[in-house]
Amino acid sequence: MPKLWEEHAYGWKEIPAIHHYVPEHVKGDGAVVIFPGGGYRMRAPHEGEGYARFLNNAGLHAFVVDYRVAPDYFPLPLADARRAVRYVRHIAPSLGIDPGKIAVMGSSAGGHLAALVSTFRQELPFENADEIDQISPYPDIQILCYPVISMTKPYMHQGSRDSLLGEQALDLAPTVDPVLLADNQTPPAFIWHTSSDTGVNVINSYSYATRLRECSVPVEMHIYPMGPHGVGLCTGNPDLSYVARWSEELLRFLTYRKFLNA
Repeated sequence: MPKLWEEHAYGWKEIPAIHHYVPEHVKGDGAVVIFPGGGYRMRAPHEGEGYARFLNNAGLHAFVVDYRVAPDYFPLPLADARRAVRYVRHIAPSLGIDPGKIAVMGSSAGGHLAALVSTFRQELPFENADEIDQISPYPDIQILCYPVISMTKPYMHQGSRDSLLGEQALDLAPTVDPVLLADNQTPPAFIWHTSSDTGVNVINSYSYATRLRECSVPVEMHIYPMGPHGVGLCTGNPDLSYVARWSEELLRFLTYRKFLNA
């Protein structure tokens, strides 16, 4: 389990880690970097390892990131996400992965982090640790599962906002809102959500998809009529069999984007 940084160069108490899940049979030269959800307070295993195992079964390398959460506030989670993309791109050639086929994937607050690493363009103050930091931190596609997007009213998820930004929430919220940050350099997106999600309003996904369309960024989006928040792969619940189709659609998307072999 490699650390994303090898030394506590900045006096950090915790150095985030990255877990590599290796497919038994590789069926494509893409890789997916996964940020589990959890409101920026914790990291949900079913949205981390669960997704990684699913992608392994499809033939893809997957990496789950233990990014920092509250009381470690912004920009530390974003620094971890950017470092993870750089790290995977750095080791990609040794694994037969195309450095130009690095996806990010996140659910709920992890979806916000995946969208943020796809849109935030400013340099962070501690991004000159070594040669890895000279590599691009921007993914090639983004996969967002019932994502938190908005950091401002009326559709923001206040818990995620406050856990990410702490006492600076009101001042910094616009600077970490992917709707406001997206531009024509933002990578293509796969988004799914449910209309009945009471944890994170589906309008978060609609708003981001609308902004990406305004920027001429390709988007595939699936909105399912029913289903609660945080369902992940929907395993073990026959009532969610209709929603569970999102994972099949994702594999089609990854094949279309040439991350997976046809």
